[in-house]
Amino acid sequence: MYTNQTSGVSGQQGQQSATVDRLQEVDLDVFLKLMIAELQNQDPMNPMDNHELIQQVSQIREIESNSRLTETLEAVLLGQNMTTASGLIGRAVQGLTEDGTKVSGRVDRVTVADGKPVLHIGDQSLGLSNIGEILAEPAGGAGEESQE
Repeated sequence: MYTNQTSGVSGQQGQQSATVDRLQEVDLDVFLKLMIAELQNQDPMNPMDNHELIQQVSQIREIESNSRLTETLEAVLLGQNMTTASGLIGRAVQGLTEDGTKVSGRVDRVTVADGKPVLHIGDQSLGLSNIGEILAEPAGGAGEESQE
């Protein structure tokens, strides 16, 4: 009888991939709940080794530390981007809106949307990363905006 071993391997890889995806979704709270459940349900005749427990606690601290570091770096990046964007208020810029419309003019104000600075030129808005050029004067003369 012929069996296709390749399909079994790809099935295992698919299961491993799904498991890896689920593990990436585990946050600190879920990890702590899993660890507490593991401690509560361990075999009293064969309890967890102290070394294993210390290792898991170290992993928890590492995860928490990485989470805090990520949040801090995101806040620093937003602050830096806001400083850059606010420095463009009153300056003439040229760039693209989200829908690809070319806009140039003086930046009136800066807001934050989805954690990213958005520059406003009249009734048009563009992200800081969509700025193509900082101009000496806006296209079309001082204080005017143009759309090409």
